[in-house]
Amino acid sequence: MFKSKKNLMNPNTTDTLIGEGTTFEGRIKSEASIRIEGGITGDIECAGDVIIGERGVVKSNVSARDVILAGNVHGNITTKGKLTITSTGSLHGNISAASFIIEEGGQFQGNSKMETTSAAPASQPQPKNEPDSHMNPPASTTNGSYKGNTIAM
Repeated sequence: MFKSKKNLMNPNTTDTLIGEGTTFEGRIKSEASIRIEGGITGDIECAGDVIIGERGVVKSNVSARDVILAGNVHGNITTKGKLTITSTGSLHGNISAASFIIEEGGQFQGNSKMETTSAAPASQPQPKNEPDSHMNPPASTTNGSYKGNTIAM
């Protein structure tokens, strides 16, 4: 009689908007993107993107694919992709992201951790600290100002 059909949401579409003048307390979990122009207190878990507008105020931890921050966040942000803090954005908390951009005027206070999905294989030899005899010294060594090792790639 009742058929259970699970519609998969497109994470590229925005299906949730917390408008200006609206405050929300509680946990939000969404398969699609979220835009916040009002206030939220509570954790946000999103398979899509989270966009926090200039008047958006978020007091929570945010986990999403990508985050664009033009308002204020007090909490930690975790992204699988990119975190962008615009010139009007302010973040007081830690971040974990594959890519992190702060525009001039944007504020960030906390610790950052850059996470990439691909790690170098452990079987690769590590470069030696000694320069190989077949390598040519860099041009800057002729005047004696360069004191480090050079590795050609």
